[in-house]
Amino acid sequence: ALAEMFEIDRYALAMTASVQADVLVNFTRYEFQPAMSRLQIFCSEDLGAFYLDILKDRLYTADKNSVARRSAQTAIHHITHALIKLLAPVTSFTAEEAWKDLHIGHETESIFTELIHTLPDPANAQALIDKWNRLREIRAQAMRQIEAVRTNGEIGSSLAAELDVYASGDDYHLLASLEDDLRFVFIVSRATLHEAPGDLRIAVSPSPHKKCERCWHHRADVGADPEHPEICGRCVDNLFGLGELRHHA
Repeated sequence: ALAEMFEIDRYALAMTASVQADVLVNFTRYEFQPAMSRLQIFCSEDLGAFYLDILKDRLYTADKNSVARRSAQTAIHHITHALIKLLAPVTSFTAEEAWKDLHIGHETESIFTELIHTLPDPANAQALIDKWNRLREIRAQAMRQIEAVRTNGEIGSSLAAELDVYASGDDYHLLASLEDDLRFVFIVSRATLHEAPGDLRIAVSPSPHKKCERCWHHRADVGADPEHPEICGRCVDNLFGLGELRHHA
């Protein structure tokens, strides 16, 4: 059910619906260049550089039947169907080929017999977009500081980093709403939020902990289970237990 999907997945659906609405307006005016530009930016920046980048951890590490993974797959299903149909008027042969590949093993007609995809409509979609747009601004600030530490040779990937985020007011409550999932949004091994007066500040430090061979997060509990000395506690839970609890990202 839509209400059970993770917040970031509902945000991705709301983003896609907004893009689809804009592109359809362009099509009614025969404005194909701005339509394709909007789709290109959506694919490269909104999906590739943000949503899918964060999603990889969940798809790679969560149990295949978990709510975490199924929520991600549901969002990807809808986004893929919407995008192929929006691209079809301009990239006709590519869209037709992609449509048939998407339905291998199932009878399907040409994509040009299809209607525009009906996307799920998350509750409070605009509020969701506003919230996550601000989170993306904060994330961009964090990524710049992580990159500076990486350039200095102190870390390799961002997962070798830990963050301490100092925030107040609306930003503090916004970040606090993500709970422990904050580290997944920043793609770091630890993200600790502190309520502090003044402007938003982010401190980056190399993680002192061992790297999990499965999820690549640096965690204090890597090797805590003697039967699985190379992986962290959440990976043990995902592989052999009930699975980790995540709600937002």
